[in-house]
Amino acid sequence: MSSMVDHLVAEILTLDIKLLACHARLTASTDSEALHDLRTTVRRLRSLLRPLRGLSGVEQLEEAAKAVGQLTTPLRDMEVLAAHLAELGMTEAARWRTDQVSQAYQRVAESTELNRLFGMLDQFPGFIRVQQRQKLLSGLRQSIEKRIDKQWKKLSEAMADPAHDRHRLRLLIKRVRYAAEAYPQLSHQSAKTQACLKDAQGTLGNWHDHLQWLAQAGQQRDLAPCIAGWHLGIVRAEKKADVSLKRLAKACFNGKS
Repeated sequence: MSSMVDHLVAEILTLDIKLLACHARLTASTDSEALHDLRTTVRRLRSLLRPLRGLSGVEQLEEAAKAVGQLTTPLRDMEVLAAHLAELGMTEAARWRTDQVSQAYQRVAESTELNRLFGMLDQFPGFIRVQQRQKLLSGLRQSIEKRIDKQWKKLSEAMADPAHDRHRLRLLIKRVRYAAEAYPQLSHQSAKTQACLKDAQGTLGNWHDHLQWLAQAGQQRDLAPCIAGWHLGIVRAEKKADVSLKRLAKACFNGKS
């Protein structure tokens, strides 16, 4: 149990340092990857926390991390769209969106959501150590392992459903994959399994991007020239996602529940 608590505290401190570095980069407003790295670090934090639900302080910290994710999602979506538009040669449309996101970096850095997260992160290792001293963390490793297994079971059941929802599958795949990264000592996944998860997440992400772009194209006139291409793109993305999901099912769930 002690080694698991030590792992949790070490991971929290590492993620805190990474978030502080992202914060500094956002404040400088010169780093186009700062927002992406911030979101990736918050995602890793949430993956670390999810199997800990029930411990003191976890729910509040998880909510704080979720709030930062919700705050930054529209900005990251705009960044991705801007990069795609630049690839299509739509320089003006791309530049306008890039400028909008860059101007928002400072607001994110100064946001209530991010500063609340920092405050709670500072306190969390202490909460964990207090619970450890009070012997409230017995069976922690088994509890985490059980929750990770439950995530796998949900994914397996969702993939077996002929009417599966791609949105839900994308979410479940992300949870399983990131939990394995957060708790490598509890992960029994092969390199092939990890590769299949990553591939499926990527193809579903591409499908999701096209879905969002088409929705925005109905409201933003400068995206009109892209609509026909995106309709073709989403069909291709769906086919690629289905192939990836079949590959994942074969690699991970033949005989696995």
